[in-house]
Amino acid sequence: MHLLDTLTQGLNDIDAHGLRRRRRTLDTPCAAHMTVDGRAIIGFASNDYLGLAAHPELIAAVAEGAQRYGAGSGGSHLLGGHSRAHAQLEEDLAAFAGGFSDAPRALYFSTGYMANLATVTALAGRGTTLFSDSLNHASLIDGARLSRADVQIYPHADADALSAMLDASDAAMKMIVTDTVFSMDGDIAPLAALVALAEKHGAWLVVDDAHGFGVLGPQGRGALAHEALRSPHLVMVGTLGKAAGVSGAFVVAHETVIEWLVQRARPYIFTTAAAPAVAHAVSASLRIIGGDEGDTRRAHLHTLIERTRATLNETCWLPVDSHTAVQPLIIGANETTLEVAAGLDRAGLWVPAIRPPTVPAGTSRLRISLSAAHSHADIDQLETALKTLSGCAA
Repeated sequence: MHLLDTLTQGLNDIDAHGLRRRRRTLDTPCAAHMTVDGRAIIGFASNDYLGLAAHPELIAAVAEGAQRYGAGSGGSHLLGGHSRAHAQLEEDLAAFAGGFSDAPRALYFSTGYMANLATVTALAGRGTTLFSDSLNHASLIDGARLSRADVQIYPHADADALSAMLDASDAAMKMIVTDTVFSMDGDIAPLAALVALAEKHGAWLVVDDAHGFGVLGPQGRGALAHEALRSPHLVMVGTLGKAAGVSGAFVVAHETVIEWLVQRARPYIFTTAAAPAVAHAVSASLRIIGGDEGDTRRAHLHTLIERTRATLNETCWLPVDSHTAVQPLIIGANETTLEVAAGLDRAGLWVPAIRPPTVPAGTSRLRISLSAAHSHADIDQLETALKTLSGCAA
């Protein structure tokens, strides 16, 4: 078939540029030490930043939730699928992460991708000018495109450039959209400056705290709490399958914003609600994140971050200046990056190779994701393998 031939040629082109993505299959729970495709390996690929994905209390909470609420929700949130577990979780999330708002309310989503699409498309539209950081996550980019707003891209984390663009805009409605912690670089947006700009220009500021929630701020309340920011212009999106160790996502904002999303956010209205058992487990996760155990895990993670930063600086490649659990090491060429990742795999380490279009051409990299579940011995093994493969370590 001509149609299949076209796809085959496209796949061949992907292979020729070293860009084919391949899945790996876990035979054990997500953890620092796993069995992947039948092999024992130390994983530096997941976003399980606090090591909660296989936590016994969360496993028990999923089972308890299933016993109480069943296996599925049975419908969308507006048509019979909104359970007591969902309602309780939204109350918990508003109390935990809504400190930036005078009247916080939360809305639970099945995925972070859906939450970003819902938020951007419901709050922006024709007549809105949307200002998006050049390194924003794909879900924010797609939300901007679907919103039909006029989209302007500002240079990564450049508040001065954004200020000039806002000054030049005469749009009746303005929206600034940014990640907090950027998923492929690990750096943090200049959030205080962005809040000031949003307030000056009467703009919404939508922040995706996928990689900050649970890790940054007092009790892991996120990047906004980390910088003690408050503003009625803020809308926070967070995910629950990373540091929280479970699944789903949420939006926290002023209660009027959330009610608008309930009425107008198509990805929320027209999809089946997540299983109530999952929401029940997330509420249990919040109790761990915000308690003494969460503090202990974050402290250990911070120690691992600083150790890894020092290790990456001793290779001949280019580390990114990240103080978060995302520790990128820029190799450059696609094939070289794949070769280094393969060398780490032979050493029993799963460190993914990230290539275009996820990152700009010429900046292919290893993305080392750290977890509180890692030990110092795990970092020792990573350090030894990187120094051996680098060949020009100090």
